[in-house]
Amino acid sequence: MGRKKENLLFEVSWEVCNKVGGINTVVKSKAPSMINHYGQNYFLVGPYFPKKSLKEFQERIPPDNLDSIFKRLGKEGIICHYGEWLILGQPKTILVDFTNYAYKKDEIKGWLWEKYGIDSMNSNFNDFDEPVIWGYACGRLLEEISKAYDMRVLAHFHEWLTGSALLYLKGNNVGVATVFTTHATMLGRTMAGNNVELYGMIDKIDPVREAYKWNVHSKHQTESAAALNSDVFTTVSETTAIEAKHILKRWPDVLLFNGLDIGNYPSFEEVSIKHRLYKDKIKSFLEYYFFPYYSFDLDNTLIYFISGRYEFHNKGIDVLIQALARLNDKLKSTKSKKSIAVFFWIPKEVARIKPDILQSRAYYKDMEEYLDDNMIDVKSRIMLALITKKPITEENLLSKEFIFETNKRVMNFLKKGSPPLCTHDMHNEDSDPIIQSFKQHGLLNRIEDRVKVMFYPTYLTGADNLLDLSYDEAIIGSHLGVFPSYYEPWGYTPMETGALGVASVTTDFSGFGRCISKNLKKNPGIFVINMFNRTKEEGVENLFKMLYDFTNLDKESRIKNKIEARKIAFDMGWDRLIENYIKAHSLALKKSHK
Repeated sequence: MGRKKENLLFEVSWEVCNKVGGINTVVKSKAPSMINHYGQNYFLVGPYFPKKSLKEFQERIPPDNLDSIFKRLGKEGIICHYGEWLILGQPKTILVDFTNYAYKKDEIKGWLWEKYGIDSMNSNFNDFDEPVIWGYACGRLLEEISKAYDMRVLAHFHEWLTGSALLYLKGNNVGVATVFTTHATMLGRTMAGNNVELYGMIDKIDPVREAYKWNVHSKHQTESAAALNSDVFTTVSETTAIEAKHILKRWPDVLLFNGLDIGNYPSFEEVSIKHRLYKDKIKSFLEYYFFPYYSFDLDNTLIYFISGRYEFHNKGIDVLIQALARLNDKLKSTKSKKSIAVFFWIPKEVARIKPDILQSRAYYKDMEEYLDDNMIDVKSRIMLALITKKPITEENLLSKEFIFETNKRVMNFLKKGSPPLCTHDMHNEDSDPIIQSFKQHGLLNRIEDRVKVMFYPTYLTGADNLLDLSYDEAIIGSHLGVFPSYYEPWGYTPMETGALGVASVTTDFSGFGRCISKNLKKNPGIFVINMFNRTKEEGVENLFKMLYDFTNLDKESRIKNKIEARKIAFDMGWDRLIENYIKAHSLALKKSHK
């Protein structure tokens, strides 16, 4: 559909100027492409939280037609702020302050019960009532806009948190075309998060009973009503579509795959240069983490990682650890010269960096500084040996003082025992699932272990006093990102890893994995592990085989994978995927204006 000025689009999300989860990334990264299509007729609508908005939002004087609407709504307690979201494209944004509208809470919840059967009698204010009050206020805003503008108004709603806005419009016969997107069903996410094998029983689920069982019935009923009453219902993947069919009782009209804003990523040439730089920083970390205890060949070491929320089963952390244990056994039994250093970049509350690691780092830095201070003398001795044709020996190159001082520093650096499994001290560390699983499966960082593991439970900020790399920098310095998720409605991380020129692993549980699985090549770059409708044992074995094969690739093949990973990721740019959004919007307009 070409650009039509008579179409006015409002995209409504609880995560506009309010980062809570992945939807913030979707809406934010998509904004430039939406502006490119809709121009000045595109608005974002979100909640107003003063502290967050201060950093994310530039308030402006609203145009006259909006100003008069805001004044009318203000008399009801709905305070609207107009301005720009401070992201690429600076989209026009309306933030709705619902604080003074909370007096309508019981009336709103009563109306939702009478009209749509949403049972929120015992709902929590912060968890359920707040977004419902805000959404209802957004519905009022859109109703007034539809009256004031001589244009076709379209509203696109994300997740159950916006459901009351859509239901207000439909329940009051407001002439606004509606699109509703569920990124993951509330019930599906809850059940999977509680280790229920969701997909193995999805066709047998009674959604009503299960929603009450897990105490998410109010959210589920809001989501279900929004899905069933929207002009166009959409999900972000085939995986979520399967959920929606069984849990929400509606198959989506359109699939809205999540994309990347490709302009934000460095060129392949930049990535290639930075890979060596950041890999060297990671190797320095490995030296002071492992080498006080024993050494191994870092030039024959590959760097793997997993990252994301601490969801032991949902994110496939359990599957990865078991596959790594098999890889460790295989590399030992075949007497492989390869070592695999695996980072678990999974944030968790920590007490402090382990003192032994900080001590090793201090001794390591001291050796570095001492070498730097003495390099001029060493260089002079090398030059002298060359021009006098003396043999290049330790005695000729290094002074006795230098040898003594370096030996002293090395002795301080060395330790007995084994390297730690975790970089930080954590509360109840011995009962931590990751640490327990390392021990259970024999990943103990012994000298004979070819797979070395490091649980790194803090955010990569670039200044954490260990790696001192940002998340993107750490990815670029690695060889493979592994994301064997069990529950992943879409899955941005393998796609983002590929865009940074690093091979990655996902599964056919992931929406992204299912999306790309049909067109993978010999060197796929992004590997899709078959786990859907398979036993956990089969999933572990499939991941192990893939990891073992990748470990044995030569450098040329790894480079081919990097190139292909980047190509796949760039094929998922918003410049292409935005067409699905336009399709959904056009369909909604047709349905609502029959």
